[in-house]
Amino acid sequence: MATDTLVHRLDLGYFVRSAAEAGGPHPRVEPALAYLVRTDGELILFDTGIGAGHDGVEARYRPRRRPLGEALAAVGARPRDVSLVVNCHLHFDHCGGNPLFAGVPIVVQRVELATARRGDYTLDHLVDFPRARYEELDGEAEIRPGVRVVPTPGHTDGHQSLVVERPGGAYVLAGQAYDTAFDYGAADFARRAARDGVAQPLPPYPAWMERLAGFDPARVLFAHDCAVWEPSGR
Repeated sequence: MATDTLVHRLDLGYFVRSAAEAGGPHPRVEPALAYLVRTDGELILFDTGIGAGHDGVEARYRPRRRPLGEALAAVGARPRDVSLVVNCHLHFDHCGGNPLFAGVPIVVQRVELATARRGDYTLDHLVDFPRARYEELDGEAEIRPGVRVVPTPGHTDGHQSLVVERPGGAYVLAGQAYDTAFDYGAADFARRAARDGVAQPLPPYPAWMERLAGFDPARVLFAHDCAVWEPSGR
């Protein structure tokens, strides 16, 4: 684990999710957040923002984008400084800036890339752009010392999160494993209740919650929620 590891949150704009997608009576405006990890002199970018180039997407989601270069500049970085990209998944609102990183390795689960390439899933020009270079994983992997990819399927079969070890506790970049910090926290309490032997019925939670809890995270951060989950005991 590098002792100087830093995690910067990047504001890449927002979009409007319909009431039907949001699961309530009203539309919901959601941020598009990415994260820059500085570790051992290397810059790792987790997600790249909202993709453009499709009229249907513009009409449906009414996005407002902040240029990735501008967001990186706000934390003292440039796109050319990024040596590794990790996408939690390949929906258009998470991989929109990927074509800026031609020739840069992009870490993705193999099943996620295969699904994206079958079509009717994302914006195709964001996937196989000129000099796109993928590093495909089949499950969990330590991609750099103290930086680990953990599969967190649910939103998509190939969804993955990034665990960044830091002094004082790991940061989990959870992407869209859950939409909100509240929902993640509710699932974690369901996990704790099950472990404590509380009688059923209890809410279900994904099996990977136990794996993330094993890192004893100090903070869990999300792609579409500015709120941060922290364990109640810290």
